Amino acid sequence: MDNITNAAPEARTVDAGRGLAWWSEAWAMFLPQAGVWIVMSLALVIGSMIVSVVPVLGGLAVALLMPVFIAGWMVAARKAESGAKIEFNDMFVCFGGAHLTPLIIVGVVMLVATFLVGMVVAVLGAGAAFGMIMGGARHSAGGLMAGMGAALLALVITLAIAFVSGMALWFAPALVVMRNMQPVEALKASLAASMKNIGAMLLFGILFFVASIVASIPFGLGWILLSPVVLLCAWRSYRDVFGD
Repeated sequence: MDNITNAAPEARTVDAGRGLAWWSEAWAMFLPQAGVWIVMSLALVIGSMIVSVVPVLGGLAVALLMPVFIAGWMVAARKAESGAKIEFNDMFVCFGGAHLTPLIIVGVVMLVATFLVGMVVAVLGAGAAFGMIMGGARHSAGGLMAGMGAALLALVITLAIAFVSGMALWFAPALVVMRNMQPVEALKASLAASMKNIGAMLLFGILFFVASIVASIPFGLGWILLSPVVLLCAWRSYRDVFGD
């Protein structure tokens, strides 16, 4: 798996209902080795929090290395699906070999996308605030409406970019490590496959939104279970769409 190529795999179209099935299949994968999955998830979350404490560089390191950890999780998921026993060190497996650099580049691309989202929010948000302040100061309904319109536009653009970025990242780490794809090609293939299966992706996303709210209620403790299951959902959806 160490020869990186540009080959773009053909994505299959699955029923929208698969967006629900990925959850049940991921849960079935999680239960037999739940302890190891949870330890891996906690290590990833706590490690990210500790590294993020370092000003600027910490956040950059987490963003750049996250695809590497996700790819390692995909390797572990493939082992588990074959009936093998997973190990804590599986999450570090992609830190060696030819896949490390492409996975970091995936992180770079997504970091740039996040930066662009921030710029859009900053510019339009500042414009919205200025418009509403000036409109209020002048008792101008038009100014207030213009400011509110700019704020709404900023929200729509932010959600659109975040949605597209999420779909581009969803399959990318697995495509790099399983299909030996170049990073940009993997991101493009992930986005195309997600759009091709938009029904299943939307259903999954809605269920994730609901699950995230529930997981956050008891002091966020539900994320101890939700985080590893979501990553296993990523594996099950990859298997479903790309057939590896």
